Amino acid sequence: MVENLAGETRHPGRIEVVCGSMFSGKTEELIRRMKRAKFARQKVGIFKPSMDTRYSDHDVVSHDHNSIISTPVDTSASILLLSSDLQVVGIDEAQFFDEGLITVCNQLAYHGVRVIVAGLDMDYKGRPFGPIPGLCAIADEVTKVHAICVRCGALAYVSHRLVHNDKRVLLGEREEYEPLCRECYRKVLEEEQCRKDSENDLTGKL
Repeated sequence: MVENLAGETRHPGRIEVVCGSMFSGKTEELIRRMKRAKFARQKVGIFKPSMDTRYSDHDVVSHDHNSIISTPVDTSASILLLSSDLQVVGIDEAQFFDEGLITVCNQLAYHGVRVIVAGLDMDYKGRPFGPIPGLCAIADEVTKVHAICVRCGALAYVSHRLVHNDKRVLLGEREEYEPLCRECYRKVLEEEQCRKDSENDLTGKL
């Protein structure tokens, strides 16, 4: 809290981003920060994309099944409309929102709101995902969390998709994704390419 020359007090806004691969604890960290703010009797609101119904239609739920009540929304603009009286705003699975989320978070922060954003920074192909890279650029604080590579035990780098589906957005859990370090991910890509080459050679001979 900051006191200005007129003797009034205000809460300086800020943007905090928690990003990383799947199974890295992003949502767990978001829930922890939001519950701490609630314990401090601050006015808080948590939002998530309405498309994310994996564990609950309404709650934000971590992979470890910790949860907190949230409001599902279709667009980033809805978050701005529903946050007029809030001191702390949490946003989960932010990679699924439109690019307007960057402007929304900036506006909230400039109006004294603490904004906590959690999301994947890369998609299953290792490409920057949705508004997360832009949010990292304007954030006051960025926390990169890591899962553990299921193949070698190193810090994971990317969420590797286990099922054959080219859609960029595919909701899933451990049956559909696995966290891999950069080296193991490189090896998997080489194995997949060799398999494709062999299948193409076989098709050409038939």
